[in-house]
Amino acid sequence: MNATKEKMKIVVIGGSGLIGSKLVTNLRNLGHEAVAASPSSGVNTLTGEGLAGALEGARVVVDVANSPSFEDRAVLEFFETSGRNLLAAEAKAGVRHHVALSVVGTDRLLASGYFRAKMAQEKLIEASGIPCTIVRATQFFEFVAGIAQAATAGQTVTLSPALMQPISADDVAAAMGDFAVAAPANGMVELAGPEPIRMDALVRQFLTATGDPRTVTTDEQAGYFGTPVNDRSLTPGPNPYLGSTRFSDWLRRPTTQI
Repeated sequence: MNATKEKMKIVVIGGSGLIGSKLVTNLRNLGHEAVAASPSSGVNTLTGEGLAGALEGARVVVDVANSPSFEDRAVLEFFETSGRNLLAAEAKAGVRHHVALSVVGTDRLLASGYFRAKMAQEKLIEASGIPCTIVRATQFFEFVAGIAQAATAGQTVTLSPALMQPISADDVAAAMGDFAVAAPANGMVELAGPEPIRMDALVRQFLTATGDPRTVTTDEQAGYFGTPVNDRSLTPGPNPYLGSTRFSDWLRRPTTQI
């Protein structure tokens, strides 16, 4: 990644969320004019409200927004409508680099409506003609509680032993900042945590660390939010960009919100 030292206006779509808020802070600390764009700040990519004003003078747009609903039709509508409106506004504003946060395994998990929607988003970006970097990241440490909850019945959490390589939100935000100020990759790059771990073991460690009495049961047939997975589904290919935070260290952080 060859980063430019030039200070520039960078608009972060989803700038009030988990990754976006950290990213905005990081970019501002580097001296850039980072704009946190979200419905709460009057910028709505679904309706187009506030987009033109927010993008005026922007050199880079980083899209880390997520759908408020994961229902198949709603999530597809979100990423398609938001993507079309955002990319059209960027073209009018002369934005020179579109950076988007996607998910490792998107192309392998198309049985899931969410991943079909992410693939639709990626295709819109690639077809837009705007120089781009699509960053596919692995699952965040911060979402492990959600993985556990989705697989819970009573006091039992039934999970696949499929490999994952999760990453901390801080490391994702740091990497997205690096990509934002670098030259466009004009393609897809992958981002992952420093070490692979099996899904059942990941959640077992989490429950132990948080004093949760639930028990993890391993089931080869268990899916990932209902979608079948194997050791390749959620892990990156060769030579991904790696975060530095290990899950065991993240669990011990006093500031970790788990």
